[in-house]
Amino acid sequence: MFGIVEGQTVNRVLKKLGLDQEVTFERYDPKGFDHMRMEGYSLDIPSDPEELIQRLSALFPEHSDRFRRFVNEVEKTGEGLKRLSPPVKPIELLKHAGEAVCAVQYLNSTLQDVFDKFQLPQAAQTLIALQWADFLLPPNQLSFYAWVILFRGYQAGAFYPTQHFESVINSLVKVIESNGGKVLLNHEVTNFKVTDSTVTGVEAMNLLTHQTDEFTGETVICNIDPKKAAKMIGLSKFSKKVRQKLDYEYSPSNYMVYCVVKDLDMRDYGFGNWNLFHSGHEDLNESFAQMYDRHDFSNPSFAITTPTLLTDASRDCPEDCQIVEFLTVANYGYFQKLLEGDRKAYNKKKQEIFDSILDVVEKHYVPNFREHMVFHVTGSPTTNERFCWCPNGNSYGSSLTPRNMGLGRLNHETSLNHFYFCNASSGYPGFAPTFWTGTLLYQRLSGDVLLGV
Repeated sequence: MFGIVEGQTVNRVLKKLGLDQEVTFERYDPKGFDHMRMEGYSLDIPSDPEELIQRLSALFPEHSDRFRRFVNEVEKTGEGLKRLSPPVKPIELLKHAGEAVCAVQYLNSTLQDVFDKFQLPQAAQTLIALQWADFLLPPNQLSFYAWVILFRGYQAGAFYPTQHFESVINSLVKVIESNGGKVLLNHEVTNFKVTDSTVTGVEAMNLLTHQTDEFTGETVICNIDPKKAAKMIGLSKFSKKVRQKLDYEYSPSNYMVYCVVKDLDMRDYGFGNWNLFHSGHEDLNESFAQMYDRHDFSNPSFAITTPTLLTDASRDCPEDCQIVEFLTVANYGYFQKLLEGDRKAYNKKKQEIFDSILDVVEKHYVPNFREHMVFHVTGSPTTNERFCWCPNGNSYGSSLTPRNMGLGRLNHETSLNHFYFCNASSGYPGFAPTFWTGTLLYQRLSGDVLLGV
């Protein structure tokens, strides 16, 4: 995650809530917060842009000038996007007009478009874009804007919660409850109460007792997927402009594995306070198509993270154990069809993907990984839908393509009175972007300004 540094979004919100001393974070290694690995190549992404240029130039000496121009363009675009993001400050925009103009020219560009513009060698493209799992899109589909925002955000500081993510959520809930609010678990919104063009509340069913209660309020903020919520209310009740913005495609889904290994220190095999991304193919676009379109995981690209190595704080697993997580892309439609038609085939495919990943891990990283694995659980796109209630098992709300990242992107406005969206698809996905999305709506409703350039 990013946005933790003093003065950035997450830090400002935690200070406002009085949690900045209670909720703390550990920084990933600034010398290499993402370790990119591909047959014949190894690149650790550093926080310093100049160091990144030097490392790329060492791998591909004949293209040094191209890397410098590319990285400089990324920096310039990032500064422009910062000035163009709400809340826009006209004076700051004028001061940085060059950066803003630079950013605007890439409105409809994919990351691949920019790679091609600067004629970066194929292997370098893959190394630079290997954190594709953070978007679940390959370079030829991923918005350049989305990539720049996340990449530069991590360069400014990538972090992990000192007491793990659960503690962050618990602290936020404590603030809500200490100020008279309630967090009702095991409740499902089944209906919205709408009078004319005003949303006055919701009906929600207690999933334990199956009793339905009505909740009303002067303002209704909806963090359900906006398209799903709009269909529940009735699309015809929304303006044409909002209906057009609701016509987004969902992001691809994922395949996830949580493992526990015993009597194995992953640090002995090159793991630590960073993420590792692997690709068995030099072309990420082809690798993505192979896995997502053709359901072929014989040569997978995937991410590995080791949360127990990111902080020294207390943890749930025993001291002689470590947690290892694997993530890659998977096609929701394919897995849904397997699940509905043949549960054995569904389970077999999940195991097949896991075995392919473990084969790579044992060949390139930890030779005896399977021998130390004492627990694992796998999740497919249908698991994502069942547990997270994500339509189509989506991972990041609307797909982060140029079409969905442009001027027509949905925001909190719904065209209904006293009703607002606050979700990844009406803002942006991820930890810091979630804070940003919620804070922007808070400013709109309260007038209390927390965000600025």
